[in-house]
Amino acid sequence: MTPRKSHGAAVPPARTTRADARRNIAAILDAAEDCLVANPDATVAEIASRAGVGRVTLYGHFPARADLVDAVLQRVTEQADGVLESVDTGGDPAAALARLAAASWQIVHRFRAILAAAERELPPDAIRARHDRHLARVTALIERGRDAHEFRTDMPVEWLVTVAYTLMHAAAAETSAGRLSAADAEHAIVATLLSAYAPPGDAS
Repeated sequence: MTPRKSHGAAVPPARTTRADARRNIAAILDAAEDCLVANPDATVAEIASRAGVGRVTLYGHFPARADLVDAVLQRVTEQADGVLESVDTGGDPAAALARLAAASWQIVHRFRAILAAAERELPPDAIRARHDRHLARVTALIERGRDAHEFRTDMPVEWLVTVAYTLMHAAAAETSAGRLSAADAEHAIVATLLSAYAPPGDAS
């Protein structure tokens, strides 16, 4: 008769391997985020060293630096989405736009170095795709403002969304270059969007 296996048997190697892989991936992403925030040109060797893994291990999970940068960008945009979800976009559309733009800028400014790394490694469409949920939030707010006759209707909604997206990225580039302070950038973004979205002839 075959003896039963003990309930205290060792964890199967495959399961252990999967757990190790998850820990390595988490360590690599943590290290990549820290390194890229400090320097958008951080090398794979620097990131691997910070994560405490070898480059072979890193490349086993992220075959190219672009893959790693994309994974970090996805991670921070998911974090950002959680923060922006709590922003009050109700009430007066213009006031809601100001709140959302200010909160969005704080996140863009915090992770502007990661954005810079992404812009060097990834195609523009791939970067924009990572912002889909936030852009949907902006789209809904613009449409509500148009319905309330608070925002202009003589231009496509898609274009107005693009204005907001492009403005944020331009502000990140200007602050990174030292030509604009973070506080001045936030004021400029909010003022520019409120002006750009106002109906023609609206002097508010």
